[in-house]
Amino acid sequence: IKNITFFSSLIGYYARVQGVSYLLEAFLKKTECNCQIVNLGAGMDTLFWRLKDENLLPRKYFEVDFPMIVARKIHNIKSKPPLSKPIIETHSGDSLLIDSHSLDSSRYSIVGADLRFSSDLEEKLKKHKLDVHLPTLLVAECVLVYMTPQQSASLLKWAASTFPVAMFINYEQVNMADRFGQIMIENLQRRQCNLAGVEACRSLESQKERLLLSGWENAHAIDMMKVYSFLPQTDVKRIEELEFLDEKELFEQLMQHYCICWASKDSSNLGNVPKRLRSCGPSR
Repeated sequence: IKNITFFSSLIGYYARVQGVSYLLEAFLKKTECNCQIVNLGAGMDTLFWRLKDENLLPRKYFEVDFPMIVARKIHNIKSKPPLSKPIIETHSGDSLLIDSHSLDSSRYSIVGADLRFSSDLEEKLKKHKLDVHLPTLLVAECVLVYMTPQQSASLLKWAASTFPVAMFINYEQVNMADRFGQIMIENLQRRQCNLAGVEACRSLESQKERLLLSGWENAHAIDMMKVYSFLPQTDVKRIEELEFLDEKELFEQLMQHYCICWASKDSSNLGNVPKRLRSCGPSR
């Protein structure tokens, strides 16, 4: 079990990054980067720096997390030139706005806020020049599941009602009502980790339904085993060789209990991603 947990974490993270990146890059290319990204619960994510290296920076990139997490990240940025230099290079105008709980430059902004309070979140983002009229991609990876269904619904409704042209990407657990899902929940509870929003993670259908009920016009959801199946086989083979996998069935079960969901609200079909990914799962 220890080996499969390590392996699944490794390959699962690879599949997660590839799946989210596929959707994100499709959005950036459709908008020709004339858009903004809001990374909700970003933690120590390095997506901004990856996008800069790939010449795919949006007009502005926002990150949001709890003030304590933000303070730690700002400290890392200030103390590590490979992190601070790209922010300075893409900045124009007056000096950078930076304090212990926020950083604001021309292209990158990090905000300390609680996602459970949408009005406070919006106020802080607008202070950092969020443009609600710009095509907007919101990303949440293992974030909504830690909020109550009411709190996550409030956040999803806020996003759908605030941005006329937008896409929302959500990565988290799914199929949690079956026996395997219950074992996952019990294991997390033993580690004092409470999934307050697990009710929305019953199935792919329940994941799509929450998005539609929150005001999004269409929604898609696929489990990570499906995502894994369309990854480049040369990369998959290389990753698999890093750790011997002798519990294929257990690995597949784990991958079937995580998913990527995406929804859109727009008049320009921004959420209509290439068929390669869309055809892997049902949509509405």
